[in-house]
Amino acid sequence: MILEEISLALQAGRSKLVVEKVNAALAEGIDASTILNEGLLAGMNVVGEKFQKNEVYVPEVLVAARAMNKGTDILKPLLADAGAEPLGRACIGTIQGDLHDIGKNLVRMMLEGKGIEVIDLGVSVDPETFINTAIEKNCDIICCSALLTTTMGHMKDVCDLATEKGIREKVFIMVGGAPVTQAFCDQIGADCYTSDAASASDKAAEFLRAKKA
Repeated sequence: MILEEISLALQAGRSKLVVEKVNAALAEGIDASTILNEGLLAGMNVVGEKFQKNEVYVPEVLVAARAMNKGTDILKPLLADAGAEPLGRACIGTIQGDLHDIGKNLVRMMLEGKGIEVIDLGVSVDPETFINTAIEKNCDIICCSALLTTTMGHMKDVCDLATEKGIREKVFIMVGGAPVTQAFCDQIGADCYTSDAASASDKAAEFLRAKKA
């Protein structure tokens, strides 16, 4: 079936084939949200599971994510016309003073692979930017990444500022990065720590589904 072919082409990172198959599915009269959920997102979920089991690595994830983006570019206008809602919205960034972005980019791709709309704030993002973006864009989730122990303290500032601005109960604050631990997450009052990008996207999707229930 063509949806399975889209999923397999995405898993293989074959962008051109994904575009070809998505267009063919549309020509067959399959609606955009079905193609997104049962073709593209289904394929990205398989990639995410394989990544967790160390069956594929970062380069394969990046190539698959690129293929997914090519497919979603075709579907976006159709989904907007149909009023299709994303699962939720997250803002993500590497914390102030930290310029590392590979982990952050992986999490962004995995979140998008779950049907979550992501606002990428980039690197060295100060706590005010995280909180102001969450307020202005009505984000459900804030994701903070750090690779340097010297910058981790700013994650606590994000949690504290969320409380100060009155949005702490509304947002799910996720933290991650090589030096970050569950104990640190608990200590600063964040909601969730995961050790890898695939687990982070699972937890985010779990939270958003529970919120919608």
